[in-house]
Amino acid sequence: MTHRIVSLIASATEIICALGFEDRLVGRSHECDHPPSVGRLPVCSSSKVEVGAAGRAIDDQVRAIVADGLSVYRVDAGILDRLAPTVVITQTQCEVCAVSLKDVEAAVCELVGSRPRIVSLEPMSLPDIWSDIRTVASALGAPERGEALVDRLLAGLDAVQARAAAEGTRPTIGCIEWIDPLMAAGNWVPELVERAGGVDVLGKAGEHSGGLSIEALAAADPDVIAVMPCGWDIERAGREMPPLAAHPAWPRLSAVRNGRVFMTDGNQYFNRPGPRVVESAEILADVLHPAHCDFGHRGRGWTRWTGDAAG
Repeated sequence: MTHRIVSLIASATEIICALGFEDRLVGRSHECDHPPSVGRLPVCSSSKVEVGAAGRAIDDQVRAIVADGLSVYRVDAGILDRLAPTVVITQTQCEVCAVSLKDVEAAVCELVGSRPRIVSLEPMSLPDIWSDIRTVASALGAPERGEALVDRLLAGLDAVQARAAAEGTRPTIGCIEWIDPLMAAGNWVPELVERAGGVDVLGKAGEHSGGLSIEALAAADPDVIAVMPCGWDIERAGREMPPLAAHPAWPRLSAVRNGRVFMTDGNQYFNRPGPRVVESAEILADVLHPAHCDFGHRGRGWTRWTGDAAG
């Protein structure tokens, strides 16, 4: 069967392409932008949130929408119907991260005449990501491609771990997924930290990202701080740093005093549970073990925070 695939989550689009099915993609979400060639595809969703707002305002909008039992994204049923997909891939792990399952089901029931199969992913940890890759591959009739991709990614993480271990130390790190209000990165990020030769002192593997007070950050006082806001690149994240940096506790943190605060591209790497988790681990290894690790991500995947809005 020749599938017609619509992906409504950026990480799933990357999985589909890594499996060799980019030519079967006929539609994407408004956030799907990698590989760049998928930009040619029709966009099937949009955001209800004013994404250009400040971090606190975005958080308030998301909380208000979710509190009403709504998804923060819209699905365009008319576009879906015209594209006539056989498979639609979405995610249930987090309604802030992707178009919700109920929105896709509503759109399909409302109008989509092709009656596509809906594949819903639910990644909370690295093993879940491997499982999702296998699920997508099986849904597309190529389970062997899924196994091969998982093997390649595990080998990549093994290589990162081996290089990071050469230094013989395991620095502590705090990974910040949102700046205002402060949130610590959870889910698969603590597992990536472990692979990169560090100790995550804020997040918990396999659990949703949680709220964090500046006092808790100060009490943990990690050797390294990596800022990786969900959905933001380095430049956008840097614009949100001044209020945090103005807090009296901030300059007393060891990572700040030692120049070991790093801005990372959370949007392209850490927030996407797909093939680029290997690059995410490489970025962590770069900032945790600079004497032994240089995977070539400086300036693109991470920069050192210099105390100004640019990062």
